[in-house]
Amino acid sequence: MAPNDSARITEEDREPREGRRKAARYALPVAVAGVAAATIGLVPALAATGDPELPEISAQQLIEKIAASETEQLSGSVKITTDLGLPSLAGLGDLAGGALAGGKGGPSGSSDSSTADPNAKLMELSSGTHTLRVAVDGPDKQRLSIRDTAAEYSLIHNGGEIWAYDSASNEAYHATAPKDAAEHGAAKGGEKDVPKDALKDVPATPKEFAEEALKAAGDTTSVSVDGTAKVAGRDAYQLLIKPKQSGSTVGSIKVAVDAKTGTPLKFTLSPSSGGKAVVDVGFTDVDFAKPAASTFAFTPPKGAKVTEEGDKSGDRSAGKNGAPELPKGHDKAKGPKDQGDVKVIGEGWNAVYELKTGAGEGIAGAAGADAAKSGDVPAEARQFLDALGDKVTGKFGSGTVFKTRLVNALMTDDGTVYVGAVTQDALVKAANEAK
Repeated sequence: MAPNDSARITEEDREPREGRRKAARYALPVAVAGVAAATIGLVPALAATGDPELPEISAQQLIEKIAASETEQLSGSVKITTDLGLPSLAGLGDLAGGALAGGKGGPSGSSDSSTADPNAKLMELSSGTHTLRVAVDGPDKQRLSIRDTAAEYSLIHNGGEIWAYDSASNEAYHATAPKDAAEHGAAKGGEKDVPKDALKDVPATPKEFAEEALKAAGDTTSVSVDGTAKVAGRDAYQLLIKPKQSGSTVGSIKVAVDAKTGTPLKFTLSPSSGGKAVVDVGFTDVDFAKPAASTFAFTPPKGAKVTEEGDKSGDRSAGKNGAPELPKGHDKAKGPKDQGDVKVIGEGWNAVYELKTGAGEGIAGAAGADAAKSGDVPAEARQFLDALGDKVTGKFGSGTVFKTRLVNALMTDDGTVYVGAVTQDALVKAANEAK
């Protein structure tokens, strides 16, 4: 019979000792637009033989098994699907890449930016379904390949170098991580910061997603073992994480943990509103053998266009250090740093973050300094923005709630933003309490 042992996890019991966290983090990057990152879903290959019979294990023991995992090498296929309730962002990738690189943006061929630039390409992973091939050999060697119908995009981290290659356009992107980047976190010589361990900062494997989820497991969280499963042909325990509080958009998080190695094989985040998963990441096949050294070797193919990180090419004018010049009047706008630290309202899964944008005219102010100064925006533009969200009122005044299936944001008419993985009612309540 599959184990179904429940356990309440205290903050003291939950946090693994630093000395036990031996497992190398898998540095496989994912671009998640604005939120997590994420910043993702997967339908793994489940065996038809049913759930495996495994020795009983408590939730605390399973968490410790994850923390004590010594897995540093693996390779396999991952199927990723993200459903935030937003339209596909694939088309926005080129636009974002062009803007970040200082080019025109837009469709391929209309910008001087590289289609291999990770800033643009990996943004596509924040929506839809994708098949990846991953390989890891410790903290300094990772490879991620996104397979398309007739092309493949690869991102390779090998020691101090990062390469990206888009076979569809035959374009490559290259960045060099300084030897001291891991210590100082910044590049020398005015180059853009590309730290050696930059690929460790964004969760992409089930293990990294699980670690982020377990950070939230405290007094506001229930953690239990929810049976077993067969994932990628391997026996696994299922760790179930659920908010105790009402008002969160997170219904539950389920992590399938390899029974032998303690490596998370699958991560599924289901919304409290029901329906299919918002984020579901896992392996369809996995091999824990050391990948061949050639897996992480890369040489641009003959005739490939190579863009070096920090290239100043593009039609947009450059300011100091080659950075694109900001629009006129940008100095009048204020951000969170101008307003002090971000304020947190509530705790645990119901935490809401308050940001003072300084726009002063809500959506109108966000449209730009000139629009804020005039106190108005074109009626058509306001109607379009209003159509994207729901108008709400309360003690805070009035504003608009912009919703996804996971993260929601309230922008008040005075320019304050409240954001969190909470329902619309919880956002309005937090805004009222802040006044």
